[in-house]
Amino acid sequence: MKDSDRYLKIVEWSEADNCYLGSAPGLIEHCCHGADEKKVFDELCIIVDEWIDLLHQQNKALPPPYKLGTNSSPSSYVLNP
Repeated sequence: MKDSDRYLKIVEWSEADNCYLGSAPGLIEHCCHGADEKKVFDELCIIVDEWIDLLHQQNKALPPPYKLGTNSSPSSYVLNP
């Protein structure tokens, strides 16, 4: 199992933006968008893998995966530029 498999990936429709938005709660907020739901999901999976690789390169611990049904709220992880 890859590290990225542990993270929830969400693609949702945004009325305000008139497109699909992709995010991974607990790891990264809205990070991709588009008109095709499947393409947004595929892009999101790539971004999550790359985000995790960057965290590893910076020797940062991965944030705990967001679990549905818990009281913890998701947060973003910030990388150094």
